[in-house]
Amino acid sequence: MHPRLALSELQEHPLRQRLNNEFHARPPVPLVGAMLVSHLVFKHSAEKAPAARDNLAKLCQGHVCNSIESSDSHLMIDTGAFRMRWELHTEFSSYTFFRPLASGEELHPDVTAFDAVLPEWFTGIPGKLIVATHVELRSTEEISPDSILASLTPNGRTMVAAKVADDTAWIFTDFKIDNGFSRFLVLNEGMTQRQTGRTVQRLVEIETYRLMALLGLPVAKEVSRWLYTGERELAEMMDRIGQARSAQDERDILAALSALAAGVEHSVARTTFRFGASRAYHGLVMQRIEELRETRISGLPTFYEFMQRRLLPAMNTCEAISRRQEELSARVARNSQLLRTRVDIELERQNQELLAQMNRRAKLQLHLQEAVEGLSVVVLTYYGSQLVQYIAKGTKELHHLNTDVITAISIPVIAGLVAWGTRRMRRKLAREVGEAA
Repeated sequence: MHPRLALSELQEHPLRQRLNNEFHARPPVPLVGAMLVSHLVFKHSAEKAPAARDNLAKLCQGHVCNSIESSDSHLMIDTGAFRMRWELHTEFSSYTFFRPLASGEELHPDVTAFDAVLPEWFTGIPGKLIVATHVELRSTEEISPDSILASLTPNGRTMVAAKVADDTAWIFTDFKIDNGFSRFLVLNEGMTQRQTGRTVQRLVEIETYRLMALLGLPVAKEVSRWLYTGERELAEMMDRIGQARSAQDERDILAALSALAAGVEHSVARTTFRFGASRAYHGLVMQRIEELRETRISGLPTFYEFMQRRLLPAMNTCEAISRRQEELSARVARNSQLLRTRVDIELERQNQELLAQMNRRAKLQLHLQEAVEGLSVVVLTYYGSQLVQYIAKGTKELHHLNTDVITAISIPVIAGLVAWGTRRMRRKLAREVGEAA
């Protein structure tokens, strides 16, 4: 029999538990009965995350808090007066407050689910408020959908509505901001607690991601004006390239192109994250709408239609500007390469002229060297004959020879030997140079 395997004896990956917990993080809060949900989102940098976590501890100073779920990026507490859910994301933190409503309770426009929280606590939240929305959850027994539809006027606000969750609930909103909040009305006709929780969570996420996606639109408009100027400058530079008549003109244009390329790359680096984030947020909005499984209410646009008409053009603008930036960057790079090629060709032509001048100088030096070699033969012959004369004078008593005759005979011999040696040395050097080449 093989011994039973004990998992404790195996080496566990250090991220196993963390990844599994992340998979189950942020489950929807089951909701039952009438409920007011107030959702706040504060945009901040990643460096503000510790401050956001520290500020949460102050919330429980005036309340008895029971922690339901807790992690580095997620917290769920219950104080009795309200329930609060905190989530930390890459560039924002969300605070969702839940407060039960009494059956038939009418809500004042200024009422929120966090009325029991001290105002001083909100001032300690890092970042700036970007999303504030209310979700009012009622049953169709309290408020009938027909009464809501009957209250709509043809000249009133554009209402977005749909039946969701297999026609077990009705949702109404106009995505307008009143008293600082946008508002959703959910009429529950037959959803379970978890279905209700998932529906409310999708609605607040739609509102959150909708506004986060729209953060790219002002950036796109700003970049659009700059792109127009950059594209016009590039066209003017192309005209200047065609009119360039000297290497200095081409170098000036190349310097201007390099400055434009630096500006384009700076703009791309500054906006890449924002445009990419807008694209991702838009995808999340459409995914959450698809998960609602909405059905049309006659005469009113659905969430999908409303987003296609209002949000999609803004996202298309961001996508178009991002694409124009990339295309401008590529065009500047191509034209810079073309101009560099022209400059390189001109430099090669100048180098060829320099080489030709060096070749002419080398030939001139060779002729001078040959002339000097001729003079060297004469000089060496002269000194050699003088040495022979001195030697002859020293030995004339022994041989009784005429020193002048000996000197005269030695001159052509010495000249021939010097010329032969010089030519042989030149041939040897030429052969060595040829072998080295």
